[in-house]
Amino acid sequence: MKLFDNLYAYLWPGLTYEDMVRFGGNCNSYVIANSFNHNGKRTHIVIDPGHIVNDMGIDCLEKLGQEMKQDGLDIEDVGLVINTHSHRDHCESSQPFQDRNDALVAVGELEAEFYETIGRRRYQTRGGIHVPDLQPDMKIKVGDWKLEGLTLQVLLTPGHTPGHISLYWAEKRTLIVGDVIFYHNTGRVDLPKGNGDHLRESIERLSQLDVEYLLTGHQYEGPGVISGKEAVKRNFDFVKKHVLPGL
Repeated sequence: MKLFDNLYAYLWPGLTYEDMVRFGGNCNSYVIANSFNHNGKRTHIVIDPGHIVNDMGIDCLEKLGQEMKQDGLDIEDVGLVINTHSHRDHCESSQPFQDRNDALVAVGELEAEFYETIGRRRYQTRGGIHVPDLQPDMKIKVGDWKLEGLTLQVLLTPGHTPGHISLYWAEKRTLIVGDVIFYHNTGRVDLPKGNGDHLRESIERLSQLDVEYLLTGHQYEGPGVISGKEAVKRNFDFVKKHVLPGL
């Protein structure tokens, strides 16, 4: 789904409880087309590529490729994968992009440290759970990241994980938040190194930004993309009033 210019949203079904049961878990993925110079050509950026195959046996990576094709984009032209955090439902498909496309994989530097220690062990100690092979080529620092024709502001937004990052495209007033905040909800803080106080602080800082498009990590019985400055503000206000006090 094209949002504007070269930004596309691929939202995993979850607007209803029935959708969540039928389709199983996966994250929303976002594509910024023709914005990364890799191996001598303009390539696409994928943010949070999601599962390879999810708990319902659905080939999530193939589905992403099919939906991109409908928008005139070739998944084989992806040259950069950015992960907001290292949970399997967001980053598992990173390795196939490295293997098939020779794409670069990026993750926040603190999240890389978390994954290489506690995060990886979390999967290894849970029987029957595939350990995502996250091997980042780039460990992103907080601050401005200049790409082809755009600048993304990398923000450290811990709470769901200790090194979670969000991406703010100031020129387009677009904020990509991974699992920090959803429609009327937030990411979990009961997973290893989750922290409710840190999540509150992250959400408070994000709520001060000038945002027209809020791009979330999941559709949990609510839209994955919240558009319109007033709608974004109402969502932040709702979460701060009704959700954060219970963390």
